[in-house]
Amino acid sequence: MMVQNNDRRGIGMTSARTRDRLVQRLKDNGIRSNTVLEQIRNVPRHLFVDEALASRAYEDTALPIGLGQTISQPYIVARMTEALLDGFVGEKMLEIGTGCGYQTAILAPLVKKIYTVERIPDLLRRAKQRLRELDIYNVQFRPGDGWEGWSKYAPYDAILVAAAAPTLPEQLLAQMMPEGRLIMPVGPTGRQELLMVVRKNDHYERISLGPVSFVPLVQGM
Repeated sequence: MMVQNNDRRGIGMTSARTRDRLVQRLKDNGIRSNTVLEQIRNVPRHLFVDEALASRAYEDTALPIGLGQTISQPYIVARMTEALLDGFVGEKMLEIGTGCGYQTAILAPLVKKIYTVERIPDLLRRAKQRLRELDIYNVQFRPGDGWEGWSKYAPYDAILVAAAAPTLPEQLLAQMMPEGRLIMPVGPTGRQELLMVVRKNDHYERISLGPVSFVPLVQGM
């Protein structure tokens, strides 16, 4: 398997020029963090999509990954990562919606420990395999209901949710560290907005990061 992935890393669509074009587009669209941009440049996104779609991996667009799920648009991944890391001083985070593992791979070098939850076991298995092949070992995986979070390792310095809920899940808010932040899309299909929620002593501050479109955060397994 490693041989196959190494071969796929070497084909023309993964050239530096192709990745540079994507990074430049993200800059043009307002991404300012050089750390985040370098991760977008360095992580081989084509390894996280079906081989038939690999030639489109460095377009700034979401792509299907099977089982009714998608790999997020690079701009959205960069936007969420930039918001999560801005002022981040902690060591551990919770990710809800592992998906194909691309967002996890972007975050892994930037956070000491990631706990990630995915409700579809087959997606979780494949994501775990890809991340191991990329020598990423600071991630702990769990099949489960994202609405419930992962209370065993709470509280978290940051929580990132890669699916939209109609309201903020109370269980996730309860698993935030004081001054911790939650980045997630909220709202019905067609009217979702990306929120950054910061936990204060007696309340939560909400900041809108703009309109987005995500698959729903489904309850249960």
